[in-house]
Amino acid sequence: MKRKFPIARLYGQVMFLLASGMSFAQHTNTITASLDAETKEISVQQEFIYENNSDKILTVLYFNDWAHAYSNKNTGLAKRFAEEFKRSLHLAKDSERGYTTILSAVDDNYRGLRWKRTTGDDIIRIELNAPILPGESAQLFLTYTVKLPENKFTPYGYNKKNDYYLKDWYLTPAFFDGAWHLYSNKNLEDLYTAVTATTVNFTFPKGLYLVSNFEVLGNSQFSNGQLAQLAANRQKSCEIILTPQKRFVTHVTPDMTVITDIETSKYGEIEKGLSINRITRFITDNLGEFPHSHLLVSEIDYNKNPLYGINQLPSFIRPYEEQFQYEMKFLKTALINILEETLFLDPRKEQWLSDAIANYLMIGYVEEYYPDQKLLGKLSKIWGLRSFNLAKMDFNEQYPFLYMLTARQNLDQPLLTSNDSLIKFNQKIANKYKAGLGLAYLASYVGKDKVDKGIKTFYKHYKLSQVKTLDFESILKRMTDVDIDWFFKDYVSTDRKIDFKIKKVEKTEDSLYVTLKNKKGTNVPISLFGLRNDSVVSKYWFSDIETEKKVVIPRNGEKRLVLNYDQKIPEFNQRDNWKSLGGFLSGNKKLKFTFFRDSENPYYNQVFYVPVLNFNIYDGWTPGMRLYNKTLLERPFVYDFAPSYSFREKSLVGSGRLNYRKYLSKSGLYVANYGLSGSTYHFQKNSRYSKITPSLTFGWRPDNLISNKREFLSLRYVNVLRDKDENLADFQTPPDYGVLNVRYTNHDPGIINYLSWFVDAQHADDFSKLALELEYRKLFENNRQFNFRFFAGKFLRNKTTDYADPDYFSFALDRPTDYLFDYGYLGRSENSGIYSQQIIIAEGGFKSFLPQRYRYANDWMATVNTSVNLWRWIEVYGDLGYVKNKGVSGKLVYDSGVRLNLLTDYFELYFPFHSNNGWEISQPNYGEKIRFIVTVSPRTLIGLFTRKWF
Repeated sequence: MKRKFPIARLYGQVMFLLASGMSFAQHTNTITASLDAETKEISVQQEFIYENNSDKILTVLYFNDWAHAYSNKNTGLAKRFAEEFKRSLHLAKDSERGYTTILSAVDDNYRGLRWKRTTGDDIIRIELNAPILPGESAQLFLTYTVKLPENKFTPYGYNKKNDYYLKDWYLTPAFFDGAWHLYSNKNLEDLYTAVTATTVNFTFPKGLYLVSNFEVLGNSQFSNGQLAQLAANRQKSCEIILTPQKRFVTHVTPDMTVITDIETSKYGEIEKGLSINRITRFITDNLGEFPHSHLLVSEIDYNKNPLYGINQLPSFIRPYEEQFQYEMKFLKTALINILEETLFLDPRKEQWLSDAIANYLMIGYVEEYYPDQKLLGKLSKIWGLRSFNLAKMDFNEQYPFLYMLTARQNLDQPLLTSNDSLIKFNQKIANKYKAGLGLAYLASYVGKDKVDKGIKTFYKHYKLSQVKTLDFESILKRMTDVDIDWFFKDYVSTDRKIDFKIKKVEKTEDSLYVTLKNKKGTNVPISLFGLRNDSVVSKYWFSDIETEKKVVIPRNGEKRLVLNYDQKIPEFNQRDNWKSLGGFLSGNKKLKFTFFRDSENPYYNQVFYVPVLNFNIYDGWTPGMRLYNKTLLERPFVYDFAPSYSFREKSLVGSGRLNYRKYLSKSGLYVANYGLSGSTYHFQKNSRYSKITPSLTFGWRPDNLISNKREFLSLRYVNVLRDKDENLADFQTPPDYGVLNVRYTNHDPGIINYLSWFVDAQHADDFSKLALELEYRKLFENNRQFNFRFFAGKFLRNKTTDYADPDYFSFALDRPTDYLFDYGYLGRSENSGIYSQQIIIAEGGFKSFLPQRYRYANDWMATVNTSVNLWRWIEVYGDLGYVKNKGVSGKLVYDSGVRLNLLTDYFELYFPFHSNNGWEISQPNYGEKIRFIVTVSPRTLIGLFTRKWF
């Protein structure tokens, strides 16, 4: 086997000499690689010189093999996808996967090196034949092939259009600073590798154009393909993009050279050039000079971290001007890439600092060039939308708003949280925005010039160096003479909320005595503004408010005092941030009715209204008006009323609820809900039920917020009142009854392993009963899914057997009577017709209509429901149960058939084949035996799309 690569070694020596001039030696990496377009494999020969810059003797080395993260269903990447309810990698074919095949690993004496895979299958441990002493180096030769994954899982790999995006595609040294930092690929863009001087000789097919973040020293053509020679000094990994079309354009600006394919419609090349010039000038002025030969800014990189929000709408309805849209796309992508290429932080544990600088500069760019830009853009001027508070929000107000989405749900996490421990919304949006907003908060407090100077000083002295956030902290503290410990100790290091209120204002002829209350106890500065006719006439900062503090300010004609008026502080609740100085009546908040839900306006009592339309066969279509106070951000107390009109019954129906939610902690017992709900609809012709339910629910969750596991203990008392048409038969059960219901639920809805179970106890005047339900789903490695459900119910006492309808409160085999009126039946009293075929998997969970004597149990019942998929969403199911009624022998029951599992729990069809009834498929009126599940609740369906984020 050929061990020496002449061209590669020449570049390696050049780069090594360059590196030796640095303050400390860096590793040297020389790669010869060849891409095969047919097999989608890269053959790699790699010569690596490892410099031991530590004071430790090294006997093993670790290398990142992130391409291997796509190799199977048990890697760190596959497990991360499962946490986010993504099945793509689990269900992938072997031909679509990526993996690395190590062919040989030898030292400089051509002796074989022992190696094995460790953490997450994408970290390689190499045992050295001789230890590396401090200050010494070792030379390794590695030969391997990299099978590229299809880019259906992440942006990396290849697509069917013959595009290639190569990043983290070869072996790179794990970072060592006295301890090894071994981070698996979890699609978080946080490879932690040591800095190297690298040369790459890359052979690739004809007809493709190459761009890279490395400098391209040359590109030559030969009969079978092309050879590109790439080099970089003090960079981490080589990124290569290959495309059949030459879509990248090089812009040479006075500040840096940029290669980009960032696009936006209806924006010409000249205009793009002017925008790029302005952005690169802004970055250089506010950050510093970019130290590499050029900056690569690709559409692929933008799509990994897009501008979240309404700018992700289809292009024909995007609300922003083309110039603004283009500049924000380019600016965000450029800043992320610059900081990644030049500030060598721990990208998994200290990512917040890069996020803070990038988002702070984005906030500053909008303030400088687009100070009047609204969050809704052109939509804010449209009649019908411009009255919304959301339409009046400035573009930069999205930062506290989107951070508060998780903070209000008690899902916010400290900025120091490791990337792989953040829920997706925090990792992608909320924590990044909180970080940038934090620097803007600090700048407002100590002075923007001081923070700006601190950032530039930090970047100047630490770019291209291994750096810690402590270095940034020390520089900022030297820039100001006021105490900013609170920023790092409270704002960055914890998830403590910031919340102040103006408790009281006392007026004298020339002064205002203001009592400020710190509601959360987070000791950070707070700003106080004095307003007159919506103009700011005074501004003050106050600090060291642990609980309450009385401050005095001079009177300057203020009509209103407002805390945090400029929204620089991500405050938890701003509804109590203001006080009017015009007397009692002027301090009352006015009612404001708004069509549809809006963002929170702290100066009004907001009431939202929206038309609703519901359906059941007794009421028919029931249009109504929903009135509620729930804003786009969660709030503790919510009311929601939906009075409606039943056209079929010509009467009022509807529902309503009052709910107070109290978050108790971040994990463990984390929430308590206090509720009162009611509803009234018809359950038969001219027959109404009304339901009033007070309730109390406690929730538990684990310390790991990414985990989907939840536990709940709920207590409620269901009061049911029924009126029946006098022309129909009398009630065969009491018309009014109350049931005390206690339920413990344990829910872990993983996409690979789903487990949910509950124990339910009910007590009423005439019965008491217990029930247990367990549901388990398993997606196997052969992509076969097995579903298992077990139900058991037992009456502890039962006097309902004396009723004319003894089964109204009984356990049901195939269609519960729903005496608590919990289920969304379209026709709850139907015994025939299409509506009677609706099935809700509860209690027995059977799909076939068995004889009446088997369908209910007034003593006890136990059933098992199973199914397994044959192909995609086509499954076979089987149910087995035992039904026991008082005074008669028990009966073994079963059924089986085919299930079309189009959308689990939301839209399913069941076709019975065989049961206690015999071969049902051959019996007459088979269409009446088919059962269906349908969910029409928008709130429930939306949960399908939001669950991966929260």
